[in-house]
Amino acid sequence: MNAGRRLLVAGSVVWALAWVAIGMTPGGARSLAIGCWMLAGAALAVALVARRRSNRPHVRPPAGPHRLRWPDALLPMLPAIAVLAAAAALVASSAAAGAAARADTPLAAAAESGARVHVVVEASGAPRAAFSFWGSDEPAGGDEGAEPTSRQRLEARLLAVEGEPTAGVPVVLTAELPADGSVALGARLALEVEAERGEPADEAAYELTGTGTGTVDVARPPAWLDWAAGLRAGFRAAAAGLGGDAGALVPGLAIGDTSLVSDELDTAMKASSLSHLTAVSGANCALVTAGFLVVGIALRLPRGARLVLAATALAAFVVLVTPEASVVRAATMSVVVLVGLGAGRGAGGAAALGLALLVLLAVDPWLARDYGFALSVLATGGLLLLAAPLAARLAAWMPAPLALALAVPLAAQLACQPVLVLLDPAVAGLGVVANLLAAPAAPIGTVVGMLACLLLPFLPGPADWLLQLATLPAGWIAGIAHAVAAIPVNRVPWVPGALGALLLAVGTLAGLVLLLGRPGGSGPPTGGLRARRILAFALVVATLLVPLGALLGGPALTRAGRPGDWQLAQCDIGQGDAVLLRSEGRLLLIDTGPDPVALERCLALLDVDRIDVLVVTHWDADHAGGVAAVAGRVGTALVGPPDGVRSSEPVGLLEAGGALVVPVAAGLGGRLGGLEWRVRWPLDAAGEPGNDASVVLEVAGDGWRGVFLGDLGEEAQRALAADRSFAPVDVVKVAHHGSADQYSALYTALAAPVGLIGVGADNGYGHPTDRLLDVLRDSGTTALRSDLLGTLVLTRTDGGFALWSERSVPAAEAVPVGGAP
Repeated sequence: MNAGRRLLVAGSVVWALAWVAIGMTPGGARSLAIGCWMLAGAALAVALVARRRSNRPHVRPPAGPHRLRWPDALLPMLPAIAVLAAAAALVASSAAAGAAARADTPLAAAAESGARVHVVVEASGAPRAAFSFWGSDEPAGGDEGAEPTSRQRLEARLLAVEGEPTAGVPVVLTAELPADGSVALGARLALEVEAERGEPADEAAYELTGTGTGTVDVARPPAWLDWAAGLRAGFRAAAAGLGGDAGALVPGLAIGDTSLVSDELDTAMKASSLSHLTAVSGANCALVTAGFLVVGIALRLPRGARLVLAATALAAFVVLVTPEASVVRAATMSVVVLVGLGAGRGAGGAAALGLALLVLLAVDPWLARDYGFALSVLATGGLLLLAAPLAARLAAWMPAPLALALAVPLAAQLACQPVLVLLDPAVAGLGVVANLLAAPAAPIGTVVGMLACLLLPFLPGPADWLLQLATLPAGWIAGIAHAVAAIPVNRVPWVPGALGALLLAVGTLAGLVLLLGRPGGSGPPTGGLRARRILAFALVVATLLVPLGALLGGPALTRAGRPGDWQLAQCDIGQGDAVLLRSEGRLLLIDTGPDPVALERCLALLDVDRIDVLVVTHWDADHAGGVAAVAGRVGTALVGPPDGVRSSEPVGLLEAGGALVVPVAAGLGGRLGGLEWRVRWPLDAAGEPGNDASVVLEVAGDGWRGVFLGDLGEEAQRALAADRSFAPVDVVKVAHHGSADQYSALYTALAAPVGLIGVGADNGYGHPTDRLLDVLRDSGTTALRSDLLGTLVLTRTDGGFALWSERSVPAAEAVPVGGAP
């Protein structure tokens, strides 16, 4: 193994250790660091002693049975073990220091007590729009003449609490912020907030929510940062004037700004595995550094001046695109290469990646669990380690240039796919093809777009012409994304969660062994090689075909008879809830049930690929355990009161998949297609979690009304009914799977013709209870139970709803349920 690959292995080991360390308490991380330092010192000491003894002249006695000698293979490894242990100790020490800073901030007491505090934070990047409430589509403002504001979400560093300076721990702020572009990288904001503490491994130590009282004082970034915000805003405005998907995509290709990209285009880019083209990566950093090195050569600058010029340009580019995890990784690798050039030595890709891992994790161990960072590292590693061998194998079947063009996206997808299934439990079957088709256009769009951005403040005429030119490759990429995403076989459902990632990783490794295991030779394979290939083939079949059969076989048999124009669906996911509402092509999912696999099967049966709004009523496993099945496919998630690690893990998964997570309370409302929804419960978004804090949703539109009660018990239902503002509805989602803990007067008041009960067969709880069924019968409500009917869908008719279900009611005999509204 060469030095570059040894560095890459060391970086991977330290990455795993950082992943563990950031989940520890400050004391635990400190103990881990001490242990690593002791191991490093011991390995170094033994290596020095062994080296001194090996250099001392002596007469070697004959070896005997009790003769103790250092193993020849161990001595050369001791220095490497010492270096690796020291690197691990450095990362663990950084994690311990970071954990202590998070715990010692004055914000901890405010988060514990729920008190409002005045804070000062510094923006770590550009804000993004937060969830839009009813009536908030227009920028909000205070008194007449006040500056317009909008609800935004901002990653920041905490600088002070109630005037007391504090360590710059990372936070996430959601608040009404000025909409004039003053909030940008480096800006300082002073405002009143409520704080919620995150879990130890969360990238943000605290979630801050603006209280809406008082003003938000904003100090613009210093001049050396402020220029970037103006340039980004001007470039974005110029691109917006071009219109269409092409204009929206140009800023993404050039500088990673996706604020103009519509939800439809964003979904298509993700479905076709092209979303990485709008994320700044190593290719962008390489273009910047190489371009300015060429400029330095053209100006006949000495080598040192050329390297300084390239490094300065790289730093300015990072500021322009904002320093996200993948950007920092790519920039650090570029710096390693520049340092190697300055020292007169080349820096191989594997060595640069390994060293970048060590440096970045020592500076910020919390990158270890960042999905963007992981995908960036894996994609780069895949290109470095797999692209050339894959190209060599493929060249036996096609021309070498085509083999290399196919090997590059294939290597990246193979490396990243086990992590991607954690964000979206599916495999993009045509992702490699989409990338192959987009490959010629992507660099053109990136380079031309970057030139247009840089020239815009100085030469607007040529910049506008370059912008127009950049829309050609951008339009081609957008067209490919839409075309590939529309092909049904593109998205192949996969087993969700860690099990799915493990299965896919094993299958991928087995496939690579099968494809690359025999380095060459024209003779027949040896017995050992033949056995390894048979084993690899068996693993591929077991890990790829068996899960696919389980996920696709059942739905394929029943999908043909299911109505396509349904409005409501209840998934059969065992003892738990998962209800879908559909209007004008938009989808809302209430809860995910306990099992990601069961939910994925239901979504495949219903041909659901994208969830516009997810509601997690509360964090019990039977309502939130299946989040992994929809992570990466959710636009906005409305969630109940936080519940420690039970909520932080699924919330982290949703946010990593790009969802905007919004804690909700009574009064919040919005629109989904032709449906208007309103939260009726709980009263406090940060209150005590549990069944009685379930999010209760009221929905109206498309000719029907419904109320979805989560797991509310009798007392909470009584308090809800005391509002006396409920009108009779067409559908009620029965609370708590039909337990006896019900307030019968609420069901009488709702008078719903249809009652949905998500319940598992032989559940052991006696759900649904006879008391509940009697309450429904007395209220004129027909109980539709998932344990008896399986997955079911309701389609609105003039006489109520037409019912289709997996069991008992054939598609050809779908019967009406419920009365006329």
